[in-house]
Amino acid sequence: MDAFRAPENESLLPSSSGPARWDPFLRPLDSIQPWHFRLLAAVMLVVTSLSLAENLAVILVTFKFKQLRQPVNYVVVNLSVADFLVSLIGGIISFLTNLKGYFYMGYWACVLEGFAVTFFGIVALWSLALLAFERYIVICRPLGNMHLSGKHAALGIAFVWTFSFIWTIPPTMGWSSYTTSKIGTTCEPNWYSGAYTDRTYIIAFFTTCFIVPLTVILASYGKLMQKLRKVSDTQSRLGTTRKPERQVARMVVVMIIAFLICWMPYAAFSILVTAYPSVELNPCLAAIPAFFSKTATVYNPVIYVFMNKQ
Repeated sequence: MDAFRAPENESLLPSSSGPARWDPFLRPLDSIQPWHFRLLAAVMLVVTSLSLAENLAVILVTFKFKQLRQPVNYVVVNLSVADFLVSLIGGIISFLTNLKGYFYMGYWACVLEGFAVTFFGIVALWSLALLAFERYIVICRPLGNMHLSGKHAALGIAFVWTFSFIWTIPPTMGWSSYTTSKIGTTCEPNWYSGAYTDRTYIIAFFTTCFIVPLTVILASYGKLMQKLRKVSDTQSRLGTTRKPERQVARMVVVMIIAFLICWMPYAAFSILVTAYPSVELNPCLAAIPAFFSKTATVYNPVIYVFMNKQ
């Protein structure tokens, strides 16, 4: 497979028996009203601006105040860096292409956006899983009195970036590809191809970059909640002793729900089009999960930083 040739995504183009074939790099999709693109551009402008401001604030504040430079906060900063880069590259490009109504920047810009959003997005997802696992280690102490050190946090962050790169670089080298979405203003892994090699990549990618981190998050926070209940039951039943548990419980619930709300629609969509590549979907409807997943860069700092009084 020629990795340096723009992939032909037949599911994105009208039938060859029609009067013309739509090229998302040359013109907007005729079935989409111009105001739809302008609305998406406005949404991306708001989301991108909030994300850049919030995540930059997290990074600067952490570096400014020495007391915040704790090992567990390294992962929080890593999450903010990934979200910042998603918005800096993917958010800005998506805003500009929606202003035009098509991916006027060309094929290589499409590959750049598809790779960057996928790579930094998976770094963010695995950072959430790493954060959940580290909190489980610190609070539940399954390894005894071992303390989380800066070296441990650095090794975890190195794993996250390396693992994410391993699973997002293959489409640029011939195993699957990055291509435009059905609406033609964003780029993503080629969910729509029915080719065997493309489907094997999507299945492997979905398993390692969604199912596994989700399992880590649910298992870690599940064990954490069990530990908190046991500690609370062995202490006094006064309201003051149970208040911290309730606070942590609320934060944990918000974390899991936010994760699922953000990524589950996109995951479900990818499964659908991978299993049934010939399925006919309204381009606007098909674009919603991808745009919605990008809102995670806005509320991640709120949940993991501003709701955490420490």
